[in-house]
Amino acid sequence: MIDFSRRQALLTGLAGTGLVAAGATAQARVAAPEETSRWTLWYRQPATRWVEALAVGNGRIGAMVYGGTTQERLQLNEDSLWAGGPYDPSNPSARGALPRVRKLIEDGRFKEAQDLAQAEMMARPIRQMPYQTLGEILIDMPGEADGAYRRWLDLDAATSVTEWRQGGRLFRRTVFASTPDQVIDVRIEAEDGGALAASLRFAAGTAAGRGDTLVQTGRNGDAHGIAGALTYAVGVRALGGRVRIADGALAADGEGALTLLIAARTSYRSWRDVSGNPEAAVLGDLDKAVRRTPDVLLSRHQADHRRLFRGFEIDLGADPFPGIPTDERIRFSHDTGRDDPFLAALYVQYGRYLLIASSRPGGQPANLQGLWNESRNPPWGSKYTININAQMNYWPAEPTGLGECVEPLIAMVEDLAESGTRTARTNYGARGWVAHHNTDLWRATAPIDGAFWGLWPTGGAWLCKHLWDRWDYSRDPKLLARIYPLLRDSGLFFLDTLVEHPAGLVTSPSTSPENAHHSGVSICAGPAMDRQILRELFANIISASRRLDRDAALRAQFEAALARIPADRIGRAGQLQEWLEDWDLDAPEIQHRHVSHLYALYPGHEIAPQRSDLFKAARRSLELRGDDATGWGIGWRINLWARLGDAERAYLVLRKLLGPDRTYPNLFDAHPPFQIDGNLGGAAGVVEMLVRDQPEGVELLPALPKAWPEGVVRGVRLRGGLSLDLAWSKGVLAEAVVRAAQPIERTFGYGRVTRSLNVRRGETRRLGSGLA
Repeated sequence: MIDFSRRQALLTGLAGTGLVAAGATAQARVAAPEETSRWTLWYRQPATRWVEALAVGNGRIGAMVYGGTTQERLQLNEDSLWAGGPYDPSNPSARGALPRVRKLIEDGRFKEAQDLAQAEMMARPIRQMPYQTLGEILIDMPGEADGAYRRWLDLDAATSVTEWRQGGRLFRRTVFASTPDQVIDVRIEAEDGGALAASLRFAAGTAAGRGDTLVQTGRNGDAHGIAGALTYAVGVRALGGRVRIADGALAADGEGALTLLIAARTSYRSWRDVSGNPEAAVLGDLDKAVRRTPDVLLSRHQADHRRLFRGFEIDLGADPFPGIPTDERIRFSHDTGRDDPFLAALYVQYGRYLLIASSRPGGQPANLQGLWNESRNPPWGSKYTININAQMNYWPAEPTGLGECVEPLIAMVEDLAESGTRTARTNYGARGWVAHHNTDLWRATAPIDGAFWGLWPTGGAWLCKHLWDRWDYSRDPKLLARIYPLLRDSGLFFLDTLVEHPAGLVTSPSTSPENAHHSGVSICAGPAMDRQILRELFANIISASRRLDRDAALRAQFEAALARIPADRIGRAGQLQEWLEDWDLDAPEIQHRHVSHLYALYPGHEIAPQRSDLFKAARRSLELRGDDATGWGIGWRINLWARLGDAERAYLVLRKLLGPDRTYPNLFDAHPPFQIDGNLGGAAGVVEMLVRDQPEGVELLPALPKAWPEGVVRGVRLRGGLSLDLAWSKGVLAEAVVRAAQPIERTFGYGRVTRSLNVRRGETRRLGSGLA
């Protein structure tokens, strides 16, 4: 049996050496940054590319820190700075075209159906608005660095630090984004307490003094015929030393230390209201922040961050490469083929750090790039792609103790239920609400981009899963009452729009996201993913209705419709069919990046080992699909192989994700280009390999690879308000500790042994390999 206290001391202490594991050489100890946590990314040189810079964020404002010496670059973002303004992309002509498109699909005239949908059913405009950047701030310091350079991102402290020597003096610059004080804090220190000076300016545009504050104001961009309606402001104020503002720059000099505070706001108040006063808000943020000392600002920031970050811990084994910088570690492990359990654990904690930094209550959800974007026209608009990517961002939230970070997603769904009601009525003549495969700051819900990609109606229904999971993990009755109308009204749309088919009730028109069943054609009726999502949605609506004792008559309608949604089918190659017809082997891209028809395996739960026929068919489909994909596609595959219980295949795919082809030097996921969903999907996949939490029970170490023979994971959240600590040795479960926040009965399994636990509120239960 492993002593949890001894293992935890190993996790958090490491003899005070930060990155350096026990047994590291003296030379390695010198190489790594001192006074850092174990969870640190570090480098020997400044960033020259955006994907080498280090990310800080407070959920609303963020920066990419390059770590220069004579000049620091901070690329800035504010989560509500998007192009355009409030708009309604619903298309009145869609409703008239709908029955004709359905008839063409019924007759097997798919190309004609897709062409007609393209002409008459798409959003107006057909593109949504892109997420934008605030630009860059440059901080200049006199002199040239002459040695001892290091920079790092401490995930536990949530600080980006740059250290260098200049003229025999040691300088340090610390950057963090504070949630409690709503500022980005840049603290510059000279170790000897002597004189230092810095000058700050915006890389583009003009700025002016507002008393002791340098302020830049501007307006967002136009896009796709929608005029920019947002204004924004960025303000900078200095603490300590003497300050001068002239010629669009802020210059400060002092003794020992200087602190620069950056605040940013837009006029966004809601998806329908852009009447805010960003300059007044920025000055207000700075007025509040300057009342606190630099040390208090830092301590408030770290206490807030650590409240979330320290709720979960993971150790997959000793660090085999102590003293190797992060960018070199990625290449070294890949080139040598050597296992790096520390990198896998670091990747999990980095994913958690990114989610904390990009998704906090009161702000926007994490988008395709989380919070960080250097362009006014980024890839795919850096939008919310809700046919996988936005959902994947939140896969690790519940199991790794970050349920609080799901709140912005819930708030967005509440908005979408309003805007989606408009689209449901205008485009379909239906009750309820609908959202297709993308949305943006303005909560657009009509089908975009083109009928091939966009005419998929179950994006909102998939988002409802995350609302259900937020309740299922917490079992908060107030939350269930809050989300029930959203689930119910999403279901109402489908009660009104499902069509009769020889197999039962199906969606039409729809697609299996972004995949073609014939060359150039994706439009179809009743793809597997739709059927799987709707079975899950209807079942959750029925359960919530019973728990809340509401809508009995409507519940009966959902029960009747649920019984008529076609079951999954197995095709001629033994695969789980992606479509109602057995088209899989004839599809143009059999190894397509999306694995939509495996939704019921993961993130869904319907396909489980107990359904051996479908379980085997899902495995066959995943084999046919192949392991190579985009970054997020690899992240999804890790979770699927883990759910199938194939430890070595899941680990093989994880190694692909952690290699230099799919991981940038700053650990950002390489789609390519950067998308944060690969980071967060990969983090969820590692946890899934260690704990499989499904409604029917919890499986311990279901896909533990040989590369991780020793380990500990602490603070895993389970459905029903449970938390779990887990330790294993020589590849065998040593001990599991289960704690209950409320009374509940759950089944736990390890290997072929299962045990049902009935735990009381506040009770702790210990389980061994025999689950005794």
